[in-house]
Amino acid sequence: MDMRLPLACVLIVGGAIGFAMPVLQVDQALNAEQARKDNDPITLGAAQQTTTPEWGHEVTLQREYDGHFYADVTVDGVPSRMLVDTGASVVALTGDDALAMGLYWDDSQVAPVAQGASGTVYGVNTSLPRMRLGDFEAQDVRAVIIPEGLGVSLLGQSFLETIDHVRIADDRMVLEN
Repeated sequence: MDMRLPLACVLIVGGAIGFAMPVLQVDQALNAEQARKDNDPITLGAAQQTTTPEWGHEVTLQREYDGHFYADVTVDGVPSRMLVDTGASVVALTGDDALAMGLYWDDSQVAPVAQGASGTVYGVNTSLPRMRLGDFEAQDVRAVIIPEGLGVSLLGQSFLETIDHVRIADDRMVLEN
């Protein structure tokens, strides 16, 4: 019996319970996959964002001291710093970040949204009208608000899937179209 969980099942559990599906393991898997697919070295400097006509748009994120990648995004013009979680199915917002973005909910709307190692994760499903990271913009992005227990908002696949290529090499994550 295969007991491995697909990445989509991990959802927001890691951030919601504070210790996470190790992003480093995801990074290592992506690094190995990328090494097989792409032998070209990354030649970008430390610039956060680079735009070149022949390659389209690029955003480069540096690995932080804790081993994770963080991105400065805006949701309807409101800035937010999010942990890039390639294993999260959707964008997951802390209650504080959601309120700062003008998103409100009633306690009666809070319902189970995921199953984590510590049990059920409760939140509110929502949609973000406009989300931006550098020159990348998406509309009607699926998200979930986790009113309690999520330490940092997560930039998940509901936004990342709108970007053509996400690759990790060394201590850099490059997002490009």
